[in-house]
Amino acid sequence: MEIFGYLAATLIGISLGLIGGGGSILTVPVLVYLFGIDVTLATSYSLFIIGMTSLVGAVRNHRNGQVSIRTALLFGVSSITTVFLSRKFLLPAIPDVLFQVGGFTVTRSFAVMVVFASLMLFASISMIRSGSKAVQPSNEKTGIQFLINLLFAGIGVGLVTGLLGAGGGFLLIPVLVLLFRMPMKEAVGTSLLIIALNSLFGFAGDIGNLTPDWQFLFILTAIAIAGIVAGSILSTKINGNQLKKGFGWFVLIMAVYILIKETLLN
Repeated sequence: MEIFGYLAATLIGISLGLIGGGGSILTVPVLVYLFGIDVTLATSYSLFIIGMTSLVGAVRNHRNGQVSIRTALLFGVSSITTVFLSRKFLLPAIPDVLFQVGGFTVTRSFAVMVVFASLMLFASISMIRSGSKAVQPSNEKTGIQFLINLLFAGIGVGLVTGLLGAGGGFLLIPVLVLLFRMPMKEAVGTSLLIIALNSLFGFAGDIGNLTPDWQFLFILTAIAIAGIVAGSILSTKINGNQLKKGFGWFVLIMAVYILIKETLLN
């Protein structure tokens, strides 16, 4: 099974290179089911792998002028802070069982996943519909209102990401493209930098609670980095509007899967 795990690590990198997201959703299942790693440890490993891989991808995109460092830092400050606070204070305060309707029990995890899938559904439809249209970049890249919007968007994404323990590019890309009218390829590069900041800060917070197998981590990370280099090269051959539309369909499929799994399979 490990050979399939290493192949999957390449696909994780390609996913990040092409669409600036998808890695966190793929990485944990790969570590758990193909490498037999404990779920909690797999979550920490995923943060390191995704963080380092995304950082390499962000550097490559920055060299091509496709990363807004200012946007990433402002977005990252609010999102990182919100992720930390929501994980430490908000999530523990939410009861495991919210309410019951007849014989059906609505749990915290069920409610969070359904809300998340609904957000993904809305974002995917918006991106698919606008995929055939050229993005007109926003003229307002400075000013108090732009900064306020950016900070609040970071808080919103950080809140959902903190509650889910994942999310990354699936939320970042739609926000950057639809709300801030950022061209798709610039949104991908900027998303990678934000994901790198979130993931590496998260892994740093876990260091004292685990003893990582650094050799395994470095090997898997190196494979994923090779994948993201390949994905970045492929992304230069694909039209930005087609990439946005394709990403929209990818998010739509994942949203439908989550809804089916939570409502019909549980």
